[in-house]
Amino acid sequence: MVYLLVFASGFLLALGLTPTAARLGQRLGLLDRPGGRRRHRGAIPRTGGLALFGAFMAVVLSTLLLPRLFPEAVAWLPPRNDPNELRRLVALLVGSTFCVAVGALDDRFEFAPGPQYLAQLTAAAVAMAGLIFIKHVNNPLGTGFLGGPEGLPWWLVGPVTVFWFMGMMNTVNWLDGLDGLVAGVTAIFCIILAVHMLFVVEPPQESVALLPVALLGAVLGFLPFNFAPARVFMGSSGSYFLGFALAALGIIGGARLATVLLVLGLPILDVAWLIVQRWRRGVSPGQSGRDHLHYRLQEKGLSERAIVLGYWLFCAIFGGLTLLLDSRLYKLVALLGLGAVGLLVLVWANHPSPSQRHDHPDLRHRDQL
Repeated sequence: MVYLLVFASGFLLALGLTPTAARLGQRLGLLDRPGGRRRHRGAIPRTGGLALFGAFMAVVLSTLLLPRLFPEAVAWLPPRNDPNELRRLVALLVGSTFCVAVGALDDRFEFAPGPQYLAQLTAAAVAMAGLIFIKHVNNPLGTGFLGGPEGLPWWLVGPVTVFWFMGMMNTVNWLDGLDGLVAGVTAIFCIILAVHMLFVVEPPQESVALLPVALLGAVLGFLPFNFAPARVFMGSSGSYFLGFALAALGIIGGARLATVLLVLGLPILDVAWLIVQRWRRGVSPGQSGRDHLHYRLQEKGLSERAIVLGYWLFCAIFGGLTLLLDSRLYKLVALLGLGAVGLLVLVWANHPSPSQRHDHPDLRHRDQL
């Protein structure tokens, strides 16, 4: 019952806050106009991320404050079994607030890549200060962890965690190119993660599972305004927030690396492909263009809605495999299969048709790595 209440609260709050955030964007002039990578019609507010964050933050804070205001509400909430859980929750909320603030400033001033990387590094540092870091990684070829029972050596924990957060934040940011794409992928991730916390992890993480459920409600409440044709974009405030939140929840929720990679494997593979291809062309990976997979699929003649639904289906199928496969070896095989399928799609999408042979990616606007 409490999970349904948390979901419904996040959904209704986002449903109510998103039009307000859109009006705020119009008043402040925070608008995306057609040009460069964007092929939408008209000026669309890019302040939807504020509604996403506001709904998520309000729901999570209510789970903390209601028991203090109404002691009888304690019986409705699952118990916290980890003594460090509250510290991690504070780090998640502080880091999310920081990411939304930096993203909102980026929506206004369009920062160069350097300040953006610094902001992402700072967000990762906030997470690590709150004990959100990667210490144990399962050995996919056997039992135990990489590095032995103690996990990764501490000198490696910091770089791995920073890479994880920066990679996730930029993966989500780069994915934000078609209406509803990021919101739908985030919803699928939250569903997989909540099920993983409640039914796969031993013992179940019942109190932590409230977090992806709250985020699920927020993104689904935002989605009706963001699905094609979108009336509001999430902007950098939304993509930074979601990237940070997904990276943190993947660690907090005890999700295995394979779980996250299977859900977000195609977007992550697209980022790696783009970095390599842009370096090969002598172009900075931080510049943008219509060489992202979803744009390439558009050039192949697929509709925006078909591409978005295809991404959702791809992420849902491979994410579902994480819930069905118990063996680490089978999950490794699934990862390799995902990589093979993803590479085939990338090669096909980047092979120009006869009408595209003289076209070149539009690299007029910057994008973060």
